[in-house]
Amino acid sequence: MSWADNEFQGVDLGDKRLDARLVKLCDTFSEAPESPINQACEDWAETKAAYRFFQNENVDIGEIMAAHRHKTAARAAAHSTVLALQDTSYFVYTNHPKTEGLGKLSMKKGKNVNKIYSHGLVMHTCLAVTTEGTPLGLLDQTIFARQLRPEKQRKSAGGSQIQDVLPVEEKETYRWIEALGATTAVPARTKVVTVCDRESDFYDFFKAAEQTDAPVLVRAFQNRTVNRNSRYAEKEVAKLWDYMALQPDAGTYTVDISGREKTKHCKGRVARTGLMNVKFGAFKMNPPRNNPKHGTEALPDIQMYAVYVLEAEPPEGEAPVEWMLLTNRPVTTLSEACERVHWYSLRWRIEMYFKVLKSGFRVEECRLSTAERLVRYLVLKSIVAWRIFTVTLIVRTNPSMPCSTFLSEQEWTVLSIKVTKNSDPPTVPPSIADAVTWIAKLGGYLARKSDGPPG
Repeated sequence: MSWADNEFQGVDLGDKRLDARLVKLCDTFSEAPESPINQACEDWAETKAAYRFFQNENVDIGEIMAAHRHKTAARAAAHSTVLALQDTSYFVYTNHPKTEGLGKLSMKKGKNVNKIYSHGLVMHTCLAVTTEGTPLGLLDQTIFARQLRPEKQRKSAGGSQIQDVLPVEEKETYRWIEALGATTAVPARTKVVTVCDRESDFYDFFKAAEQTDAPVLVRAFQNRTVNRNSRYAEKEVAKLWDYMALQPDAGTYTVDISGREKTKHCKGRVARTGLMNVKFGAFKMNPPRNNPKHGTEALPDIQMYAVYVLEAEPPEGEAPVEWMLLTNRPVTTLSEACERVHWYSLRWRIEMYFKVLKSGFRVEECRLSTAERLVRYLVLKSIVAWRIFTVTLIVRTNPSMPCSTFLSEQEWTVLSIKVTKNSDPPTVPPSIADAVTWIAKLGGYLARKSDGPPG
């Protein structure tokens, strides 16, 4: 069985031929992930079959994702704690004007450039990883075309932004809460901690986590007022950052900080190992005063904990790294606080995953004619991207693993003969580290001592 045969054993698209085509396409895309559909397929007949698959309205992406989610949950069951990383990415198809059904994406292009709209799709993904950072698969994925309200409909009768008076179920941000519910697919004996960036820092998300007893870890965005005793209390309250600044120093923690290039959207940053000062403390999160549900239900205060880390001595000219992390699980010791910081540092895995899709797989170059076909294409590419991303990271977390975990005997035998030029292949499978390096060399990787790892 190929990896795709195993991954989609339980899929049922209503037609055995569609099930077989799904497996065939995933195998094809994994063999040539950077290639467009017509180049990845073996011939014109295979290419036409691929186009028909993406055009077929009976191809239910929910069924495909359910089969993959089942396998992801099974892999997660082997671990005591799993991180569910949520994030949103935007796939821009502005240069494909003939593609129908795309939505408008709001993009800011710097402080001196006005806001412009590009056309494309929004993808919200929940990626399961181990606490060592190895991806296990997708627990949830939503891909949609954003439909913006006309300018005159963006304000309420009172003049406030319509987003401020809508219930959360009618907002685009509700996708964070929906993906939170997908973590229940993992067996109860495994603790699943949902880890999110600042966009999920809103009261209704934490309320949903409290009601479902779902552990969450979120980087704070709002410097909200905390510890109010009533909705309009003004005494004995504090802003979150001010409150945490008063907490005692608990110790230090070392974090590997990734580098990034300067762009119009963000400043550059040098890669380094940062020594972080750590504080932690408990606080009471109060519902916002203007939450539209105040009139229909009693909104509870939520017991929360914050972990505040600030880089002690950043390099000259560099801004210090600062994280304010919020969680609904107790943090009472330095080791627990450092564990939460380590979990959040793994959130970068989902950013790398999106980079695999965009830069590695070049999915924004696909020219399918409708948004519906693009969505089916992106779902398949997303699952293939998870597998290739996993193989890349396995080398860094478990390099001695035999490559037979991911490659058939035929594959690693031919690979060994091709790269080593030895007609007598090894009698036992090489390590996954050796195999991935060999594969990377086929793509131009030089494997010099000064080179980073493949990927």
